[in-house]
Amino acid sequence: MKKYIDSKRDEIIEEVKNLVSFKSISEETGNLEAPFGEECKKALDYILKLGEKLGFRTKNLNGYCGYIEFGEGEEMVGIIGHLDVVPANIEDGWTSNPFKAVERDGKLYGRGTIDDKGPVIASLYAMKAVLETTKVSKRVRLILGLNEEKNWKCINYYKQNEEAPTIGFSPDADFPCIYAEKGIITVKLEHEFEIPNCEILEVSTGNNAINVVPKYCMIRLKLVNPKDIEKFSNRDGVHIEKISKDTIRLVAYGKASHAAFPTMGENAITKLLKYLKPNWYIDKLDEEGFFDIESPRCFGGDSTKDESGVLTSNIGVMKYENGKLKLYTNLRVPVNTNFDKIKKCLDEVKLKIPDLEYEMENSNTKLYVDKESYLVKTLTDIFNEETGLNEQPIAIGGGTFARAFKNCVSFGMNFPGDFDMCHQVDEFVDIEKLILSSKIYATAIYKLAK
Repeated sequence: MKKYIDSKRDEIIEEVKNLVSFKSISEETGNLEAPFGEECKKALDYILKLGEKLGFRTKNLNGYCGYIEFGEGEEMVGIIGHLDVVPANIEDGWTSNPFKAVERDGKLYGRGTIDDKGPVIASLYAMKAVLETTKVSKRVRLILGLNEEKNWKCINYYKQNEEAPTIGFSPDADFPCIYAEKGIITVKLEHEFEIPNCEILEVSTGNNAINVVPKYCMIRLKLVNPKDIEKFSNRDGVHIEKISKDTIRLVAYGKASHAAFPTMGENAITKLLKYLKPNWYIDKLDEEGFFDIESPRCFGGDSTKDESGVLTSNIGVMKYENGKLKLYTNLRVPVNTNFDKIKKCLDEVKLKIPDLEYEMENSNTKLYVDKESYLVKTLTDIFNEETGLNEQPIAIGGGTFARAFKNCVSFGMNFPGDFDMCHQVDEFVDIEKLILSSKIYATAIYKLAK
């Protein structure tokens, strides 16, 4: 199997490049032929045709998702990946076009190279290696979602219309193996918002996804008295731009990172809100006079800490409508914390700020598979045998499609010690690790399906 993958090295790299070329940012269109947008449709059509070319059975599930499969038998090994990506623009600081993958210094740069297009191609060629070089007694199915970065409507559609894997993994996080993933909740907080002697004309966080630390936030204001412009100055990471004699823009720039690791980024929304703190109406909670909803203590604090880590919060999107500020925050909740505790904490906040409204909009339950289970031990042992390392299974704050099914865990492709480039500017995959991962996946497929 390994020799076969080595023989397909150039082909694997080229197919990652081809898949990256689709600007597959998921959007819910209402179009029956392309429910998540034309680019997601094109990406799915492309990889299904590639699957057919490689000799597999394929199926398109009405544009919501698809799968590539081989083998026979009642039991099924599932590999669950996704083709949609978070937004990326050259203006964000990329050194090359994020949707035209380029090789540089042994790495392949482009949006999706590590999340999750590179891992999907590595898995597909691992399947091909197993198909060509050995025999298995179960079906092996690569399931491909198109709405993972947003609302998971793709995988929910799959679950409603297709059978679940018997056992499986998602190549969408870290090696050696992830046995626990935190729960995920999106909370919308809404409150009346005003800036004295100003009319708020616009609030924007660009096209930021809820699961990304925002790198940009802007408020455009019309001043009742043009002389009040003197009250605003560049400070604390906020820049003042004069548009006309009575209109200004306040712009904050941060640093993007995955919402599961908010401290790796700099939240532009938080910067701007703290700049406006003296005028912000939601300022009743902490001793500094600022209701810091980025602080986990507003949702239970360190009392939620367990083996999967602490509760984290990321304000990903800010809107202003009908005189009210709307903040959408993405929570990563430790596996032993019930979501009811989060609601209780929010109710306590609401008692202190009666006009504050909140809504728990979307949630994904935790994933927890015993570290001593056959699946976790097998995958961890495979990784250690293939790499010569002695790593132990881990828990993460990120959320993968593994939690959509029983008896599934996340397995790669980030290696121990790697800086996680998921959702980052200049996202890349190390080419040697891409090929090694394909070999690891081939061994895993064989052992799970033999």
